[in-house]
Amino acid sequence: MIALIFRLLCLLSLPNLSQDFYRFIWDGRLIANGFNPYLFTPESFIGLNPDVIAQSNTLIAGMGQLSATNFSNYPPLNQLTFLVAGWLSPNSILGAVVVMRLIIIFADVGVFYYGTKILGRVNLPLHNIFFYILNPFVIIELTGNLHFEGVMIFFLVFGLYQLSKQKWIGAAMAISASILVKLIPLLLLPVFFKWFVKDKAHPINISKLFGFYGVIILLVILSFVPFIDTDLAGNYSKTVGLWFQNFEFNASIYYLARALGYYISGYNQIALIGKIIVIFIVILIFTLSFFRKNYDYKTLLTTLLLAISIYFFTATTVHPWYIATVLILGILTGYKFPLLWTFTIILSYLAYSTPEVKESPVILILQYLPVYAIFIWEVFKKIPVKSKITLN
Repeated sequence: MIALIFRLLCLLSLPNLSQDFYRFIWDGRLIANGFNPYLFTPESFIGLNPDVIAQSNTLIAGMGQLSATNFSNYPPLNQLTFLVAGWLSPNSILGAVVVMRLIIIFADVGVFYYGTKILGRVNLPLHNIFFYILNPFVIIELTGNLHFEGVMIFFLVFGLYQLSKQKWIGAAMAISASILVKLIPLLLLPVFFKWFVKDKAHPINISKLFGFYGVIILLVILSFVPFIDTDLAGNYSKTVGLWFQNFEFNASIYYLARALGYYISGYNQIALIGKIIVIFIVILIFTLSFFRKNYDYKTLLTTLLLAISIYFFTATTVHPWYIATVLILGILTGYKFPLLWTFTIILSYLAYSTPEVKESPVILILQYLPVYAIFIWEVFKKIPVKSKITLN
């Protein structure tokens, strides 16, 4: 009840630490008027259709130049939530925010419910879920600043619960929904491969393995059908690629690699380093997927945590709200470094304390050093408790 009250206190306010919600409203109203958000940048659209979107100038000014000059990168299920807000509040920015915020609040209720059930299945204290549901970071970043990681996490947690119940079809549908809110769970798909093995002495259950991945692939493809166009793939991949080869903020290992690149070449090697990071992450995730005993439920959850954590450790861009996924997986496995990270990452907002965004190496060290220290200690010293849940 207290967690719900804190969230409802944010209900009638506009986010003040993020401007992304302006783009959410723009995309929703664009779709409501019959236009494809993957084919038009806001700036190009308003130049051709200046009177179609209500409050268009306010929305474009609010989302900022970067967003206004790029195509939408939000997957179809996320676009559906924007569309609902566009239908229910076509002329009020605050009204659209309230609609989307209620969706995020309901998602948090679902995370609480299914997260508690998973904690029970892995023999961890049920009250650990309050480290998520009462965490100021979660309330501020997801409910307050209107980031849809909370909805993505709900579907992911629900999918993981379905797996624990041996309901692989329901799990596949939930995990595909998670991907269709935010793309991040795509990185984790290989980790589920070994779940379809009873143990190391038994063969893979081929029908369930192919069925699981087949359902996910089919649902993801079908979700894009309403937006099909010859330019869709190019526009979408180009926009998503910006996160790996153009954008950089609040990184850790990447900044060390960038410094080395400057030393060697004299200029920013983000395009090259971004590609190397992608290759490294792919190799690492496949290694974790095939060389760990992920047919055990607790080991599966731990591998998911390790994979997503190392991704963000090496990413070029780490906004605070990204860490919510690391937090929930840490809670479901008993690891503490994600909880610490939710407090230290708030320091990243100090980069916005001046008109020109400027990051301080000292602040980055203060943020990441404690997290890396606890991460290394827990990963190499902690012996996870196994859950005895495997595929029947």
